[in-house]
Amino acid sequence: MRQDSLESVVRDPCFLLNEGICNSNIDQTMLSILLFFHSASGASVVAIDNKIEQAMDLVKNHLMYAVREEVEILKEQIKELAEKNNQLERENYLLKNLASPEQLEKFHACFQPEAGFPC
Repeated sequence: MRQDSLESVVRDPCFLLNEGICNSNIDQTMLSILLFFHSASGASVVAIDNKIEQAMDLVKNHLMYAVREEVEILKEQIKELAEKNNQLERENYLLKNLASPEQLEKFHACFQPEAGFPC
């Protein structure tokens, strides 16, 4: 917004209301910010821009740290689950080899839909 276009608002804060540009429910905070930036010197605006940029960098760094931390936790969980899966596969293989044919037949019968899981 051009600086000279705010002169009417600076002279008369009710200008927008009187001109019918906004209603009486105008956001006073937004108007205050607008007037602040209008009255701020160039150095103040640069300082504010720098603070905003620093705050955004801080948020970005915090988010990156949190994401990295979560990734490490998930990697550890994946590792634990893979180890558990390998252990269960070894146990399954061993039990299948130790079971008699009758036991295996009975076991497989338990998981047929019409059997209704009687085991």
